[in-house]
Amino acid sequence: MQPIMYGQFFGRLTAAIRILFAIFLTCAAAQAAAGTGQDQPNLVFILGDNHNAQTMGCAGHPFIQTPGMDRLAKEGILFENAFNTTSLCSPSRASILTGAYAHRHGVKNNHTPWTGQMKTFLDHLSAGGYATAFIGKWHMPGEGLPDMPFLDLFVSYTFREGQGAYFNCPMIVNGREVPSRAPYITAEVTDYAIEFMQKVRAESRGGRSRPFCIYLSHRPGHPPYKAPAGVAGMYADADVAGVLPAHADPLWYGKTKGNVFQGVMMGSYEDKYRKYCETLTAMDRDIVRLLEEMDTMGLAENTVVIYMGDNGMQWGTHDCHGIREAYEDSLRLPLIVRAPGLVLDPGSKRRQMVLNIDMGPTLLEMAGLDIPASMDGQSLAPFLRDPQARGREAFLIEFWRYFPENTPSYIGIRTNQYKYIEFARGRSPWLFDLLNDPSELHNLMDTPQGERLLPELQVRLAKMIARSQ
Repeated sequence: MQPIMYGQFFGRLTAAIRILFAIFLTCAAAQAAAGTGQDQPNLVFILGDNHNAQTMGCAGHPFIQTPGMDRLAKEGILFENAFNTTSLCSPSRASILTGAYAHRHGVKNNHTPWTGQMKTFLDHLSAGGYATAFIGKWHMPGEGLPDMPFLDLFVSYTFREGQGAYFNCPMIVNGREVPSRAPYITAEVTDYAIEFMQKVRAESRGGRSRPFCIYLSHRPGHPPYKAPAGVAGMYADADVAGVLPAHADPLWYGKTKGNVFQGVMMGSYEDKYRKYCETLTAMDRDIVRLLEEMDTMGLAENTVVIYMGDNGMQWGTHDCHGIREAYEDSLRLPLIVRAPGLVLDPGSKRRQMVLNIDMGPTLLEMAGLDIPASMDGQSLAPFLRDPQARGREAFLIEFWRYFPENTPSYIGIRTNQYKYIEFARGRSPWLFDLLNDPSELHNLMDTPQGERLLPELQVRLAKMIARSQ
């Protein structure tokens, strides 16, 4: 009986320590907020475009320089298992804003328009007393930009079908088109973010500041890759061996197979990759500038900063270039969260599976607001507080084909060990053991192991689909 009693004692002690730990973190956050004269933290969400999760200095990339992201990782948490639920720009962006799977918010591909049928987390924060700003790339179909009257500031662009331009991109500010004020687009949108922080601080009354939330959406690294002076050419001699797969021809490479639009590139594939990295470094320099401005304004200790990508990016893996396939390089996202007062082990990493649909719930919980039932995601706050907090065991993967792309529609499930994908047409299902085959080279379908695994994965997939309706 003695071992059982000791086990019960230490189990209860561990539970008590975790409760005290959570109380301490809550008090620390409240104390930080009190120091700025406001009850809720400021929130800054920064979004990159087509950013491969491994292409950061803090993720171990061999040559890219990302001191801003590295600083966030040093002062916060780097999530190593972050994913999107639909590997495509517009659906992922809508999922980030609504916290919902694409089949629920309705933006299923880059041609289906934003309807506004589900509220965004910015809408909820505005109703909760936050000053809110959406700044940068919108990139969802529809007639122009949507009507979002709850925003205090809406800065975006419709130039070149919403893709914008790296240089001299005209902006639409609260419905009025204005010329670009800064030559390079990341400097332009960062200027608006800094001005918004300054404006909110200047409007404080009685020593109390209104909390703000800024959604800062960048263009890098979307093609065509162009970087500003001081960054352009900095990786011209970088060695890409071991970064790009050996089978990628350095002079001409692309995903042909009848899908010219998605990824064929003429010229040096290696140079295209180097220029891609340069655009990410250019964006990072403005992340550095934004963080330094927060320091100067005394906001750092009460401002949560999140950096994430909208989807991953395949550079030659599986003979693919692009973002639409259900491979890990496309699904994985860079995700870093700096949350002063909530994280007691800054500079560490987390292995729990987290998703793009988790951003809304996370920001709402940090603001002390209720998470609406319309959101499929869950808050990351428990993982910030406790490295051992239990994460999700699986998530739903979905994709809808659209012209002229040749990737078929698919639906699937990813667990901590397995990935199972069913295609609408033209392909046999995929089943990968990610623990023993992380590069997804061996499809287990029609093998004895696959036959054993398949029934349970199919049942789990059906249940996930039913639960998310």
